[in-house]
Amino acid sequence: MNIVYLKYAIEVAKTGSINKAAENLYVAQPNLSRAIKELESSLGITIFQRTSKGMTLTPDGESLLQYSKSVLNQLDQIEEMFQKGQPNKQSFSISVPRATYISYAFAQFSKHIDENRPAEFFYKETNALRAINNVIDADYRLGIIRYAAKYDKYFKEMLEEKGLNYELVTEFTYSLIMNRESLLNDVEDIRFDNLKEYIEIAHADPFVPSIPLSKVKKEELPDDIDKRIFVFERASQFDILSANPDTFMWVSPIPQPILDKYELVQRSCSENTKTYKDVLIYKKDYKLTKLDKAFITELCEAKRSYIK
Repeated sequence: MNIVYLKYAIEVAKTGSINKAAENLYVAQPNLSRAIKELESSLGITIFQRTSKGMTLTPDGESLLQYSKSVLNQLDQIEEMFQKGQPNKQSFSISVPRATYISYAFAQFSKHIDENRPAEFFYKETNALRAINNVIDADYRLGIIRYAAKYDKYFKEMLEEKGLNYELVTEFTYSLIMNRESLLNDVEDIRFDNLKEYIEIAHADPFVPSIPLSKVKKEELPDDIDKRIFVFERASQFDILSANPDTFMWVSPIPQPILDKYELVQRSCSENTKTYKDVLIYKKDYKLTKLDKAFITELCEAKRSYIK
């Protein structure tokens, strides 16, 4: 029996709704429905009656939840018993794309560190494949992956296969950033042809499951740009942009304080219509901690503020 599923059932009973419980638990609704069905199947009972008015407990469901609450309380007591008197370390780890709105959210989240307790936080910027592997194999608790919306099917199939929950953070189209002194900034309607004479700052390590890397790279890096500097560290990218007016970079929308810091300008390109997704991932048997939820809150606030 999966203890996490018992906690899921308690939240569904509390809210009377799969959708509301999924929102409170930060779990995708299909994954929560599947967890409840698996719990019912493993026990050989029906826990909930599914009606037009919501989810109501059956007599078997009421008995199960009564015992479940007792068991979970005892588990909490065991944890408290053995952790009492020992340093209670604050731990957080996440693997993310090179996205400034995410790093900005993490910076705000860092204010949640309790100064009276030891803390160990890990923030790793990388591509989608490494982020997924970090969550599965390297003990990173959370990940955020970025991919073109056209590849949504491929990623969802892979995440399901690897036993990962996934939740949409945001959808967006890339913006352009450039030096304030760039002549591009004088162009009223920036189009792809306007970029040909400039140097693109790029980090071309894309990944799409089941599709050859060469094909993905060709789509991500069109042939009409023949001058590129590949930089895999975000601060160095900004340093180059702020020093060289002949450079530009495609980015997810960036907070204004960061643009001001590096003396950059953010513009749109009317011909750019490709949509991207940022998706939060974590193992299906992982329960989000208070710190995880605090980070997600800051992430959502950054998204609302900077991605329109």
